[in-house]
Amino acid sequence: MADAKTPFAFKDCALAAIATGRRAQNLREFRDHLETVHTGSIYYHFWGRLLRPRFDNPEYNNDFAVWAYHGLNDAPLAERLSIIDPTDFSDLESLRKQLLEVIEERLDEIEHVPWSKADQQFNFIRSQIVVFDTRRVIREPSELASAIPNVSAGSIFYHFIDSRRRTTESIDDFRTWLHSFGSPYADLTEQLGDLDPYFVSLTELRAQLASLFANYFGGKS
Repeated sequence: MADAKTPFAFKDCALAAIATGRRAQNLREFRDHLETVHTGSIYYHFWGRLLRPRFDNPEYNNDFAVWAYHGLNDAPLAERLSIIDPTDFSDLESLRKQLLEVIEERLDEIEHVPWSKADQQFNFIRSQIVVFDTRRVIREPSELASAIPNVSAGSIFYHFIDSRRRTTESIDDFRTWLHSFGSPYADLTEQLGDLDPYFVSLTELRAQLASLFANYFGGKS
């Protein structure tokens, strides 16, 4: 997207879940697996929930925290894991390091290592992203205002979340494209950078993006 005249092509995506064969029954086993598990597993257990069907609002934001609470019955650990925001880390290895620090701290605090029941082991899953061409293309930034409300949740995930691990600047595809037009959209890209996609659903994130673009381009007309 280096050329200012290059159109923005919307993609859709899904995360394919791949079993790693790694399971943990207690917190120490969990720590040991986490040290070496594929980074795609860390990605999946933080971000995969956004693309999985949900029928309620879970109290915790990632699979690790959910297991700490429901599997290990360790509410303090669940809370500490839940407040970790993956967007605060430059890469998945840095995120892994933070997870391990939280778990090590908890292991140092407790007298007995918490165990889960046999049917509540933590299963490490790795993800592989599958990308689809939607054939939807826009050529001017102002078209974002009408396009965003109509794209799928998968498109929002691909262009605003997954892009952060694909681009050299670790930013979303919208900012990458807008940068190609030069300085006129500097304030808009700054506003996009202020959005945190982790603590909201994809539907809510799409609504935030739609509102941002509508307000911005509505004010420019």
